[in-house]
Amino acid sequence: KDIQYVYSMYYDKLEYARFDSNLGKYVGYTTYGVKNAERWNNDPSEISVRKAQREAYCLNNVGNDYRNI
Repeated sequence: KDIQYVYSMYYDKLEYARFDSNLGKYVGYTTYGVKNAERWNNDPSEISVRKAQREAYCLNNVGNDYRNI
């Protein structure tokens, strides 16, 4: 539970949307980002892909980081 996966999207150095694994949904930060976040949050396959990325990327590599400390 203490491992967080964050997938941020930027355009012209401005973050417009983000997926946060602790929230389990997308959050929009601009008008464009809010509209897309609503669309992505209503698509169960998109949410499941991002949740799977936490499992595949974060949990798979956390042992490597702690072992090197």
